[in-house]
This record gives sequence, structure tokens and C-alpha cells, in this order.
Amino acid sequence: MAARGLLEAGLARVLFYPSLLYTVFRGKLPGPAHRDWYHRIDRTVLLGALPLRGMTSRLVQDENVRGVITMNEEYETRFLCNSYKEWKNAGVEQLRLSTVDMTGIPTLSNLQKGVQFALKYESLGQCVYVHCKAGRSRSATMVAAYLIQVYKWSPEEAVDAITKIRSHIYIRPGQLEILKQFHKEITSEAANSETFHNAQT
Repeated sequence: MAARGLLEAGLARVLFYPSLLYTVFRGKLPGPAHRDWYHRIDRTVLLGALPLRGMTSRLVQDENVRGVITMNEEYETRFLCNSYKEWKNAGVEQLRLSTVDMTGIPTLSNLQKGVQFALKYESLGQCVYVHCKAGRSRSATMVAAYLIQVYKWSPEEAVDAITKIRSHIYIRPGQLEILKQFHKEITSEAANSETFHNAQT
């Protein structure tokens, strides 16, 4: 199992730049084949591809982004994106929740950390940019968890809501399974909280 994980991580590294170039290419195509670099999902969260350095002022000034959730491994953002310090200098807090490209599934713990991070900025009336390489899978899983928490949706409802806005997302079976676990956990917490409240009244 460990060998398979290493093989998948290695393959992700090899295919990183070719697949990133494909994302850039699709962003420049006109018509139906065009893919926007990012989309606003609700008043707090934006879902997108790598936030390239040249996008910083647009995200901060135009989109009110004050938090960034990076689902990438270090090597994916090293040359093209702001470092943690550069984001901080721009007035933005970065949370990195490293997940292997293509085959990676965010852990339940990381989903919880990411959602709490987004909720912090929601309470401040500010925005969070959630990204991976192409804004299709790892980051879309994180955004789905946020929607499940905030809107009390099922995993399927959350994924469907994102798809209506960013049609090219792709949630893999393993990622949907972790979303189901996340949903089960917060549903259980809510039920326990209600039981405790009823017992106190």
C-alpha cells in the first residue's frame, strides 16, 4: 500500500506541469471549451486553480480575499504562487492542507481544519480562496465540506451546488466517501448537541 502511494505521488509530480499547462490552455480558449480560472461559490468562498502571483491584487482588492486554503503539496506552489510570507505581506493568511494531486483524498481532520478556517473569515465578512492545481478535485472536496457544514446539505447536494457554478469539477469516489464521513460526523454532533440542550430545559 505504501509503495502504491509513493508511485501515485511520483506520477503526480511527473504530470504536474503538463496538466497545469492544460489548465492554462483551457482558460484561454473561447466559447464552450473555456474554463474560468476561479468561481465564487457563495459570499465567503471562491474555488479555483492555482492563485498565480499576478492574481494577488485582484483577489485581495476585488474579491476581498483574506484567507487562502492551499490543498497542494509544496512543490506545486514553490515557483508560481506566493509563499506563506508573501501572502502574509499582502494581508492574507494561508492554510496549507497538503494532499497528493490526482489520487489524493483530504483527511477528515484536514476537512475540519479547512472548514473552521473558512468559517473564521465568514464571521469577519471576508473571503477565502480555496484552490488546488486546477480547482477541480482536491479543493472542490474542501468546498463541498464547507457547504455541508454551513448549509446543512448532504454531500450530493453540496457537490451538485458546486457543479452548477463550476461545471468541470470532479469529485472522485474516495473523496465523496470522506465527505459522507464528514457529513455523518457533523450530523451526529448536531444531534448530540440538541439532546444535551433538551436535557437542560
